[in-house]
Amino acid sequence: MPPRYGGVLRIVFTSEDLALTRPATRTDLLWEMLGSLHRLHTRDGGPAMTGWRRQARARLAEAGLLASVRSLLLPLAPRGPYFPDFLTPIEAQLGDEQALQALAETPGTRMRAEMELLRRGAGLPFSGPIDLARGSPQAIRRLGQAVAGYCEAVLAPHRSQAEPALAHERAILQRHLVTGGAEQLLAHLPPTMRWRPPVLEVDYPAGLDREIHLRGRGLTVIPSYFCRGNPVALVDPALPPVLAYPIPRRAAPIAAATTTGDEVLAALLGRTRAEILSCVAQAPGCSTGELAHRARVSPSTASEHAHVLRQANLIASVRQINLVLHYPTELGAGLLAGRPARVPASFGGGRNTLII
Repeated sequence: MPPRYGGVLRIVFTSEDLALTRPATRTDLLWEMLGSLHRLHTRDGGPAMTGWRRQARARLAEAGLLASVRSLLLPLAPRGPYFPDFLTPIEAQLGDEQALQALAETPGTRMRAEMELLRRGAGLPFSGPIDLARGSPQAIRRLGQAVAGYCEAVLAPHRSQAEPALAHERAILQRHLVTGGAEQLLAHLPPTMRWRPPVLEVDYPAGLDREIHLRGRGLTVIPSYFCRGNPVALVDPALPPVLAYPIPRRAAPIAAATTTGDEVLAALLGRTRAEILSCVAQAPGCSTGELAHRARVSPSTASEHAHVLRQANLIASVRQINLVLHYPTELGAGLLAGRPARVPASFGGGRNTLII
């Protein structure tokens, strides 16, 4: 079923907030985990989603995690008005290990408070999370282990699909930020979000109206591959403000994992050039020097390969002060993901090309 809107989230900005607003720097492991848990709750999405759910359950069963997911993780992520904020710590923007560590180190007092909010908002259909509700350190560690196992079993097989699509969306956000500032970034978000200065209006589920005043803290905008329906913000006003939203489905079909085609890509582009393209997708916004370090080549070699990839419209580049920063285009992201992509009529303009 399509998402039912009717509520509105109003995010109020000041000039200081605009100066501190930025897109996520990397894929957020725990927002993807949360979105995928919501996908397991539903039966929508057609044959592709049905195939994904079947594959996810099979992988969880093979890893011996199906019972803990049903008794522990799914009750924490209901398709309702609230899920605990501790599931999506901001430390995920530092890396996957930091995300899992932050989750496993959630203070017991915070755990108890947010579990009580969950109990009031939705109730817990299973008895498994009771120890979490008491803030038990052992239960919190078990939760961290369950989440790590879930991410490895369910999310890791889709990394080759998700990363290029997410990198492409982050590149678009970064381009708008660089060329027109935060207001241009906010004005070019998907249609479920509307920039009406100084307020970003966000479609929310029916009956839910919220207003968030950023008060000089800025906003981190997090594109999500598995998130569907309405964008999501954290509830606790004391936490760093974030807004997670589903990337356009044209850029992110969720389907059963397939082979990556690395050898085919290397044969097509050459092994080093394919590695350069992969590095740009994994670290959108990286400089030529960073690209050389990641690909283990000299800066001049990285620059030469980046030039060829840019001419082929597989990457785009922008000059920022004395650095040249590189981003994957839709064509490049599609090639990495092994899906067909429409070739633009001209390499010289449009949404995906940055002129330097």
